[in-house]
Amino acid sequence: MNFCNCFRSLFAIGLVTALAAPAYAQTRVGEAAVVKNEVLRVAGPSTTQIKVGDGLVRDETVRTGIDSATRLVMADSTNLSLGPNATLKLDRTVFDDEHHYREVAVRMTSGAFRFVTGHSDKAAYKITTPLATIGVRGTTLDILSQRGQTIVNLQDGAASVCTVTFECIQLTRPGDTAIITSGGGGRSTIKKTNNPPWTFAATCSAAAGLCSKTQYADAAPVIVDDGSDPTGMLCGR
Repeated sequence: MNFCNCFRSLFAIGLVTALAAPAYAQTRVGEAAVVKNEVLRVAGPSTTQIKVGDGLVRDETVRTGIDSATRLVMADSTNLSLGPNATLKLDRTVFDDEHHYREVAVRMTSGAFRFVTGHSDKAAYKITTPLATIGVRGTTLDILSQRGQTIVNLQDGAASVCTVTFECIQLTRPGDTAIITSGGGGRSTIKKTNNPPWTFAATCSAAAGLCSKTQYADAAPVIVDDGSDPTGMLCGR
């Protein structure tokens, strides 16, 4: 094979490899700080067990099983705790710099969650459930997403909770709770109470450290400089 043909072959192989690799594969946006039992990374029909120290990437879906729980720490030190039978998707992450997001969207499909904001500008955060959109302003929120109902309980800070038809309630005092209930036909109702029917506190005992708050630097494992990749960073693990 002459030089030109060899070059063309190598170029073609490199191009195919580049096109086949996902663009976000090396964009590490968080770490698994606490893992109890079945905590899975979901990619289409396949699932992979997540271990403590494993990295999270953009568009990641995480699912917990029965008697399972996890706490995820994002690169801006946002803490996300999931109780049993919960599903969460890191819908969109746009970095301003290494430890601050310009935009971070989290979709909480089902289950119980605690969300504690990190160092990013509070306007960067957007949380959604099938029934609600939640904007935060320096906040600790407990969120329960069930079929036909979403409960958002304010532990600290402030938040705005809106239905999909843009009817909104402001949560400004600890204990303020928005309850959104589906009425069928795409309609829903929203009401506010300071006597919450549920909080994440009962879930905190599901795993040691589940309701702790840590910085991203504390969650990230030490990388051994021996040419290996124990954290999975190169593989987007």
